[in-house]
Amino acid sequence: MNYISYTFIIKSDTLPSQLITEILIAELGVVGFESFTENENGVIAYIQKKDWNDTILKDIQILQSDKYEIIYTIEEIEQVNWNSEWEKNFNPIQVDDLVSIRAPFHENPNLKYDISIEPKMSFGTGHHETTYLMIQHLIDLDLEGKTILDMGCGTGILAIFSEMKGAKNLDAIDIDNWCYENSLENIERNNCKNISVFEGDVSLLKDKKYDVIIANINRNILLQDIEVYVTSLKQKGILLLSGFYTEDIPVINKEAKKSQLRIEKKLEKNNWAALKFVKL
Repeated sequence: MNYISYTFIIKSDTLPSQLITEILIAELGVVGFESFTENENGVIAYIQKKDWNDTILKDIQILQSDKYEIIYTIEEIEQVNWNSEWEKNFNPIQVDDLVSIRAPFHENPNLKYDISIEPKMSFGTGHHETTYLMIQHLIDLDLEGKTILDMGCGTGILAIFSEMKGAKNLDAIDIDNWCYENSLENIERNNCKNISVFEGDVSLLKDKKYDVIIANINRNILLQDIEVYVTSLKQKGILLLSGFYTEDIPVINKEAKKSQLRIEKKLEKNNWAALKFVKL
């Protein structure tokens, strides 16, 4: 399976380049781009060739602004080339001096929780704000013996961390085959025993019930699927949502209220948000 990569270079004297990059990534995610590597000049975005067409950028509004310049180049890359690319750019990180997220070739800093991840094309290394925020939410939760769903699992990092915190029955689901395969690899790499990985969408949740549901996807999918998540959530269960900006909080919360969810906590980082809801 080959990928199409777009290398975007951002030039702006009016808005911070980081803000433009974040908006660009959000808009690209809506049309099917699934992995991103940020750098000092902008971002490299990847989409599976089967999901690509030569007009895919026509609805990306930020590219049409005359307030700054975004130029890009396109390249077709083979799936196997990704390993060397992320190895050059993936640096280990730490969350609240408790959780380390690193590649297998990085030194173990010996924090309380150590997660070894090979992300390849999958989303979820901890570097993106939303994954970082979800890790922070999970740090604060008592997951001992709980049933967990990691929806849109990417690398499987959030399910892996949940098992490290004591969860006993975990499902990790992603619609993308690459993420499915990558999650299996990372689960084995971290010696997890209680995580089942599935390739698919919310249709797999029929007749399932969980104490905690984690969904780090994007705003449109979350708004579409919140009702399904709540149906699969036990009474007084917890729903963690991320993948959207702080300005999207009101619309996410409005939709959550329709399904009898109460917002209990919000975390923010660089204009990204992660919300904790409880089912009433």
